[in-house]
Amino acid sequence: MKEFFRRDNFLLGLGIAIVLPVLTWFIIQGITLIFAGSTGDLFQKSTDQLLSICANLIPFRYYLVKLKADKTGKGILLITFLMAMVYFYFNWSA
Repeated sequence: MKEFFRRDNFLLGLGIAIVLPVLTWFIIQGITLIFAGSTGDLFQKSTDQLLSICANLIPFRYYLVKLKADKTGKGILLITFLMAMVYFYFNWSA
């Protein structure tokens, strides 16, 4: 399993970049439920989303700097960029 994540594969990057923000969002929601209760929020909804998207920066740096896996890094970057564009589209208050 360890060797699976060391591959330099564009599809692996896409998969990581889609799954990680979803998991991060669920973790943030769990922490919010524990500390703020079911009625309160620790952060605004948009802040939760942005923190989840920013979680992709950790594997992005790992794959580019440590493993020198450019294809995987490009996959992570593509999905992160698309998620950021969707985030700004829905949260832009003009």
